[in-house]
Amino acid sequence: MNDNSASKSEPPRNPYLTVDIVIEVDDSIVLIERRDGPEGYALPGGFVDYGETVESAAIREAKEETGLDVTLVRQFHVYSDPARDPRQHNVTVVFIARADGKPVGQSDAKSAALFNRKALPGGNMVFDHARILDDCLCDRY
Repeated sequence: MNDNSASKSEPPRNPYLTVDIVIEVDDSIVLIERRDGPEGYALPGGFVDYGETVESAAIREAKEETGLDVTLVRQFHVYSDPARDPRQHNVTVVFIARADGKPVGQSDAKSAALFNRKALPGGNMVFDHARILDDCLCDRY
């Protein structure tokens, strides 16, 4: 007889849901420098709160980390490789957005800046954000 009672008492392990936003300001892309590890440049983004849509989370995270009010253009892609974030298994929904103004690092962003599409800090990017930007820029230009 197979007794699965021990496994039934454990809660299921699911990946965490996040959003990342490729924010375009004129001909530049907004990147943040992370305040906490892993250190490096990243797309603005973060965790989706319980009861929140991914679209609302993207708008909220963009504002919290960059001070910018964004307009979402479209959902770009979902990235789900369990190894994409060294801290835990995070699945991200990536959005392309537009904004006006100059970003200012806030919340868990040490700084925020505009980068020319041809001068992105690829080697200093965390998670899989260099790949996301490469996929996005190849798809659009």
